[in-house]
Amino acid sequence: MKSQKKTSPAAFSAAVGVLAAIMMALSYIESTVTALLPLPPGVKPGLANIAVMFACSVMGFGTALLLTIIKAAFVMLISGATAGFISLCGGLASVLVTGLLIKKAQNRLSFTGISVLGALFHNAGQTVAACAVIGSAYYIAYFPVLAVSAAVTGAVTGTVLNCVMPSLIKTGLFSGYSGKSSSAPSDTDGEDKNKTENKHKTEE
Repeated sequence: MKSQKKTSPAAFSAAVGVLAAIMMALSYIESTVTALLPLPPGVKPGLANIAVMFACSVMGFGTALLLTIIKAAFVMLISGATAGFISLCGGLASVLVTGLLIKKAQNRLSFTGISVLGALFHNAGQTVAACAVIGSAYYIAYFPVLAVSAAVTGAVTGTVLNCVMPSLIKTGLFSGYSGKSSSAPSDTDGEDKNKTENKHKTEE
């Protein structure tokens, strides 16, 4: 295990602030895009989860949990207490699963796979919260639609994270965190491994 450098409170605050700003910007873009696209009710791209997944991978579960709470508070401010509660429930379900998978299945799942499962549990958490709010299991019947959308949106956000993670790390804001940024395999890791094995066989 890599040793993690000590980071000052100011450096931590700066890193969290940047990720929170990215998350809120993506959340705003998401709400705008959702209003323009003919998506089924309740289906969203989940762009803000890119920042949460990055935080969970690089800075740790605690930071990802903090961002999840910040996001729910942001939703509560702009959309009301009910929307904030539903966002919190979905976010907590997602970040718990994401943190567990990054820690336990980092060698078997890519960020795309982890993102798909995180999106699935996010929608499940929101469905349970919506049922609790209205006092009925009515929304459970709609969950298959949300499950299919989770597979699509999770794959998109996971792929985007694979693309932007190197650039975010190069900013230097996250240099004090060893995290697991290089532990969860990308979608091309399998291909690279096969190429290396073939090269060795040719040399032999």
